[in-house]
Order: sequence, then structure tokens, then C-alpha cells
Amino acid sequence: MQKTAAWLARHALEQIGVRHTFGIPGVHNTEIYDELGASETITPVLVAHEGGGAFMADAVSRTGAGLGTLVIVPAAGVTHAASGIGEASLDGIPMLVIAGGVRRDTGRAYQLHDMDQHALLKPITKGTWRVERHADVVPTIYEAYRVATSGEPGPVFVEIPVELQLIPGDAGELPRFEGSSPRTRTPPVAEIDRAAALLRHAARPGIFCGWGAVDAGEELERLADGLGAPVATTLQGLSAFRGNHALHAGFALGPSAVPASQKAFQACDCLLAIGTRFAEIPTGSFGYEPPANLIHVDINPKVFGANYPAAVAIEGDAREVVAALAARLGDVPLAAARRQQVAAQIAADKAAYLDEWLAHDPAGRVNPARFFRALRARLPDDGIVVADDGNHTFLAAELMPIHAPRCFFSPSDFNSMGYCIPGVIGAKLARPERSVVGIVGDGAARMTGLEMATAVAQGIGVAWFVFNDGELAQIAQAQQVPYNRKTCTVLPPLDLEGLARANHVGFERMDNDAAVEHIIDRALSAAESGRPVLIDVRIDYSKRTRFTEGTIKTNLKRFDMGTKARLVGRALWRKFTG
Repeated sequence: MQKTAAWLARHALEQIGVRHTFGIPGVHNTEIYDELGASETITPVLVAHEGGGAFMADAVSRTGAGLGTLVIVPAAGVTHAASGIGEASLDGIPMLVIAGGVRRDTGRAYQLHDMDQHALLKPITKGTWRVERHADVVPTIYEAYRVATSGEPGPVFVEIPVELQLIPGDAGELPRFEGSSPRTRTPPVAEIDRAAALLRHAARPGIFCGWGAVDAGEELERLADGLGAPVATTLQGLSAFRGNHALHAGFALGPSAVPASQKAFQACDCLLAIGTRFAEIPTGSFGYEPPANLIHVDINPKVFGANYPAAVAIEGDAREVVAALAARLGDVPLAAARRQQVAAQIAADKAAYLDEWLAHDPAGRVNPARFFRALRARLPDDGIVVADDGNHTFLAAELMPIHAPRCFFSPSDFNSMGYCIPGVIGAKLARPERSVVGIVGDGAARMTGLEMATAVAQGIGVAWFVFNDGELAQIAQAQQVPYNRKTCTVLPPLDLEGLARANHVGFERMDNDAAVEHIIDRALSAAESGRPVLIDVRIDYSKRTRFTEGTIKTNLKRFDMGTKARLVGRALWRKFTG
């Protein structure tokens, strides 16, 4: 069978269920784009920048509705997309990246876009392939799909040289796509028994879950209820355990955690950690020390012992392991009484923390707690919240309960600013039946704001709430204590209404607390009618999150007395002298 590699790539993408591709056509992939334009099941989406396209693809995968896929030009397209590919890599998100490659049949060097893409992408992908002949196109894409979605997921890269796209060749017999059958390790009986024994005899057990547990919510609830154990989550894992469950304690562990989590885990003598690497953010720069009886569950055995030694390490799928643990535990003595006590304490601590925020005077601007309380009341339980990287991220983590799995996305370990605006688009395209909103700082909005035009072109209704304070607030706050200066964190003015108008999206402005409820109503109504809308939220950042306070203190404690004295002395001197 004589076919071009472009036709074969389209066929393979159709077979693996891709519904959208993201990218920009160029001289090394126009044949593929021509084929995608003829597909009855795939919509190629033109983006403003390949970085934004990569964030869209990442968000598609996070919804669980398909494999986020990029079709980009080599060299510059790959380097532009690298931030989104790196984000997916460190966060464990599957992604398929297809790029053209320079011609190999001309004998010429220094061709346009000629570079070793595989060397560049090797550190941030699970695997890369260069297709050598037509018959390899379909099986290579199938293999890339399998690698991306099996074990700990991640991005993969396939290069298709342009001469294979242009010139038909022998495709052989097209292999049949057998579907995804991730090979997971059966939970080991001995480790399950050891973990169950530790949990059964613990006086104050606790559960800590990350994104790796996002599809194990029901099993986690049964286990938490059966143990009477509080549950905290990582930033990325905010939707792994419902925020309106009585045992949900909140975001993070240790000094950087919200008060409900700090108190609930204060005397924890056995911690069950599921689908988390104990990375820097959820531990507040490693300010948390787990108990000796740490049970660590993850699909990737490389995470065990990387930061904290585990008494029991269990390699496996979170849902299977948690179900096996719950079955092995059976009835736990005193669990019912413990559950009642823990739930009551969590409820009281959450209420007190919310009251503390609501009592804060925003000085004529918008109180973050008032905003998130109103948004939560109006957003459906399965509404998707996409946050960017910045101070607003941790406000959302502390003040916005997430009520369903795969309903909160944010750049985490790679921590790329600019994620939210394109991420909202990817999430809405993947889940058109859901409400999708974005929370983005004014600094991050500058990076990828032009992607709003992509939402207009695709005819989707979404809402982006821009927390506008005129600073790169998270870093500006971190500068305050040691420097008492804000170097390069004060932003030049940005006309958000003008940005919205330039992209043909709706615009609303939320000046103060009095405007919160009715502006959110108007924004969600516009999105529901199919119109994208940008909301300028004049946010008050004068009150710090517990995450910021705790993390600054943790890092300050690590310095010796001489360094501490120098930093504090410099800050005090500058406070008085300017």
C-alpha cells in the first residue's frame, strides 16, 4: 500500500482517539496539516504560540478525556513548546508531540530548522523516535502512545522527516490499534499486610495524596472513613480528595499548610502517602518531617526514599493499592470515634480560617476569601478550575475547595507561568459540557494573553479571572523580608480591557467586594452562552497565605545566625533609610 507519512500519521492519530491537535503549520508539517484538515474526527487548532499549544495539550490530558497532542514544526516549534512539555514531564502528564524533520534525501547540510531535537527533548520526555520509513509511522505512534500512558505518564516525541510526508512509500499492512492496556504491578501482599498493620495500630493515622491518586477518590474516601484519618493534598493533587468531605484537612503538610491541616497532622504517628513525590511545594520547601511510620505508595519506584525514608514502600496503581489496603484493614477499633473527633476539629479550624480571611480589610479592593467563596457557590461541583503560577495559586489552594476529581489544574513542579489562559482552552475543548474557569495573575496573563483569540476561533465559552495587583506578587512578597525592596517585580501598567478587546473577548471589571457576586454571575453567564470573557479582579494581596508565611520562615531557619543577622539587619536598615 503506497501512502504518505502524513496520511499515515493522521490515520494513527484517529485510531488512538485524538480529537484535537495544537500547533502552527510550517514548511516541515504542512502535509500533515493538510491531512488533519480532511479528518472527520480530528480538529487541528491553530495557536498563537507553541508554548500555549503545549499547555492546551497538557490540560486536555489532565481532564482524562484523551491524549493531548501537539503537531509542530521542528527546531523553533520544539523550543517554544519545551516549557509545556517540561511541565507535563515533571507533573506526570501524558502528551504526544509530533514534529516534522528536515529532508534526508538532498545531501545538504545547514537546512532550515536543522537541529538534534532528540538531544534537546531527552531530559523532558519518556521517549523520542525518528521515523525512518513509511511502514514505521503507524506502529511508532502506537508505541509512543503506549509509553506516554503507561506507568507514570509523561510526554513523548515523534519526528517525521518531511520527505516521508511528501513522497508516498510502502506502508505495509497497517497494524490494528489494540487500545490502552497499562501494565501495572499487582499490589504485593506482604507490603499490603505490613502497611495495614501500621495503620491499624496507629493512634493518629493520616493520609496525604497527590495527582497520582486523582482517580482513586472513592477508594480514598472509604479508606479515610474506615480509619477516621484526616486527608491533606499536594497542590497538584487538590482534586484527588473532595474538598467538601468531612475529613478533608486541606492543602500541604507542615509549617506551610493551612491551619486545619497543621492541627490534624500535628501528632500523626503513621502517614499513608499516595501518588506524591514529597516535592518542594507541598512540603513548604521541605519544612515537613513525616513520622517514622511512613507508608509511601506510587507507580514510580524511583520516588521512594528520594526525600524521606519509607517504612513501607508499595509500587503500584493508587486505586488498586488503596482498595487492597481497605479490604485488608477491615473494621478498625476506635475509628468511628476518631472520625467524629477529627472531622469536628477540621470543620472548626476551616471555619476559623475563613472567618480570619473574611475579617481582613481589603482597603477598597477585592478580598480573596470573598471572591473564592462566591465562585465556589456558583460553580458546579464538576466545574474545572485552572490556575496559573503565582500568589493566586496558593490563595486558590487554601480558599477554593475542589469537589470532584480532575477539576483543578495548575503548573506544579516545573512551575511554568503562562499556563492558565491556554490551559483553560484545552480543558474546555476536552470537556465542552463542563464549566471551565481560570485564575491567573496579571504577570502570567502578559505571557500568554494572546491565546484568548484561540478560544474565540474555537467558539468556546470560558471565563478568566485576572488577579490584578500590579506586581509579581509571590516573588515580591518573598523579597520583602530579606531585601525590603521589590526589584523587577513591580509591573508596568497593562490595559486588560484593551487586551480583551484586541482578542474579541468580553470584559468585566471587579473593583471591590461589593462587585464580587454580580460580576461572577455575569461572567459565568457569558461563558455559558458560549462567549469567552476576561475579568479584571482588583485583588488585595496585603494578607499573606499560610503557604508564603510558612515557607519564608522555614527557609530563614536554615541559615546560620550570622547570615540571619545580616539579612534581618539589611531589611531593617532599608526600612528606615529607604
